[in-house]
Amino acid sequence: MANAASGMAVHDDCKLKFQDLKAKRSYRFITFKIEGQQVVVDRIGSPEESYDDFTASLPADECRYAVYDFDFTTDENCQKSKIFFIAWAPDTSKIRSKMVYASSKDRFKRELDGIQVEVQATDPSEMSLDIVKGRAL
Repeated sequence: MANAASGMAVHDDCKLKFQDLKAKRSYRFITFKIEGQQVVVDRIGSPEESYDDFTASLPADECRYAVYDFDFTTDENCQKSKIFFIAWAPDTSKIRSKMVYASSKDRFKRELDGIQVEVQATDPSEMSLDIVKGRAL
């Protein structure tokens, strides 16, 4: 359903796929795009896919939202996992697109219950694996 503040609807599939990622760990990542007046699932990454596969799936000149299930080992040698929300808005994307994604981000993020860390990136260096690891610990 559309929100008066952003005018953006969130397709039910977005929430269902996110629940599968969170509860069943069915996917490594999900990318979302705004199509028309709603957020829809763009691409799904299988559990075997790597962080490099994820970053390669983001278009170089279009905005996206993404969630990534990041597995890591703490300094105490504990296996952990955190769900990252990534707002991808490359410098080369259209200004209008950046504005729409920015104004709809908080509303969309609220629909995805269970996000632990947020990263905003305008180029790949801002969401490198080292940065993600640093934010996870």
